[in-house]
Parts: sequence; structure tokens; C-alpha cells
Amino acid sequence: MLTFKDVTYTYHTKQGETTAVKDMNFSVEDGQFVSVIGPSGCGKTTILSIAAGLLLPSSGEVKRDTGEFGYMLQRDALFPWRTVEQNIFLPLEVKKRNTPAMRERAINLAEKYGLKDFLKKTPSQLSGGMRQRVALIRTLAAGPEILLLDEPFSALDYQTRLEVCDDVQGIIKSEKKTALLVTHDISEAIALSDKVVVLSARPAKVVAEHLIEFGEGSPKKRRECSDFSAMFEVLRKELGI
Repeated sequence: MLTFKDVTYTYHTKQGETTAVKDMNFSVEDGQFVSVIGPSGCGKTTILSIAAGLLLPSSGEVKRDTGEFGYMLQRDALFPWRTVEQNIFLPLEVKKRNTPAMRERAINLAEKYGLKDFLKKTPSQLSGGMRQRVALIRTLAAGPEILLLDEPFSALDYQTRLEVCDDVQGIIKSEKKTALLVTHDISEAIALSDKVVVLSARPAKVVAEHLIEFGEGSPKKRRECSDFSAMFEVLRKELGI
């Protein structure tokens, strides 16, 4: 679905040049949930912007077998003056797909994943976890093939984060979507992912890749596996922390 081949990206400012990503190589296969982890400031969000085509590589190549991306941000970014239903319809309006059929599909998604009783409420009437669920359904509403997730749980408290991780991964897997997540949270990456890509400090390079093949079911259940702590230590050492 998505391949980075020898990708380098350099920011140019009046103060000079800063290389954020250098000789980046990794891929995301159809149906995979891939997490990219690395030190703070190493260029993780830059990688998502390059994946989405918002930034063009300074050198190298990004191959995309999909034309449709959905982007989920660190905060839910719901419009407070719009109802849940109206927020979910937003990408349909932006992409000029606000047809009865597409609205019906979006509402069906919302109802399927527990939002039926909240469609007429405003974001201020929802918990943080519920708001993130709305943000995910909004991202899915226009039918993207691959989801780009920029630390979407970082603003939540620990308990809510665990619950929302289960929700988000379950919905993505149920809808058979491909996902690329960037995060600094090692436990989160292991719990959610089919593959974890480890980055160095800036300029970011791929240090290692790990297929996560233990544990079935939800992220919470994977955290209970005996292999979880061993993988955590491997990733911690690769990150140098």
C-alpha cells in the first residue's frame, strides 16, 4: 500500500537547512497496522506528511498503491458548534461527496460503533474517549483506504488511552483498513501493531523493524502476554532509553 524508498527530507529556512529524515526505507502492506516509534523531535510527523503527499521528498521515492488517505490528528479537532453527526459529515462536505448515500454510510458506521445515541449531541457533551471515537468515524466517513494516525491518544489519560486503543484498533481491523501510526509510546506500538518500525534521532533513519506475532485479540490482551515485556526491552534499547 505504501513504500518509502531512500527518502530524505530537508527543511529550508532563513536560518539554514535541517534534515528531518534521511535514507528512509520501510513499507506498509495491505491490511497491516504499522507503528513508527522514535525519539521526540525525530521527524515522525514529517513522515506522515510525506506519506500523505503533503510534503515532497527532497530525494528518494514514495510509492502509493492507494489514492485515498484519512488523517487522524493528536487532538480530535471536532468543531464545538457542530453536532456529532455534522462533524462526521465534514469530510463529505470538503470532498464534495455529501450525497444521501455517503451520509447514510457514515451514519451506519457511527451506529455500528456505538454512537447511535450521541449523533445529535455536541462534542462538549462527550468524554475524551468518545470524542476520539467520533474523530475516527469522521476519518473513515469518506472511505479512505489507509489511515495516518498522528499520536491520536496522546491527549488522553492513561486509563482512557487503554480503552480507546482497543476501540480504534478494533474498528480499523473490522473495517479492514490499513494504518500507519506514529507514536513515542513503546507499549502502545507493541499493543496495536502488526509491525513496529524503530527510528533513530534526527535525522531519522530506520534502526530496526519487528513483526509482532504474539497475542491474539485486543491490545489489552496482548499487553498481558509473556512476550510483551521482552519486546518492550528490545525496543527500549534500540531507542537508547
